[in-house]
Amino acid sequence: MTDGFKKELDIVASLPRGGEGQAVVFALGYSHPIVFDIPNGIDIAIEKQTHITVTGVDRQVVGQVAANIRRMRKPDPYKQKGVRYTGEQLKKKVGKTGAK
Repeated sequence: MTDGFKKELDIVASLPRGGEGQAVVFALGYSHPIVFDIPNGIDIAIEKQTHITVTGVDRQVVGQVAANIRRMRKPDPYKQKGVRYTGEQLKKKVGKTGAK
């Protein structure tokens, strides 16, 4: 395989701020920005502010980096916000109903 491996992630309701050399700064709805260091041999491309592509030669490292980015803000089952894999189907939970 000459192209390597890639994983794609989507960010819903939060935005990455861009890179600082070998790091990416995420604004994921917390009170502080999150700095994610990019390991050697991995390239991260941010497209359209909400779409991240992780590419590299080692399949295990690409998957682990994508899982680490997703772990920073897992998708919420109620509002569907957070970081998810592209094409990932989430089960939406019903919230509390109003008392009568």
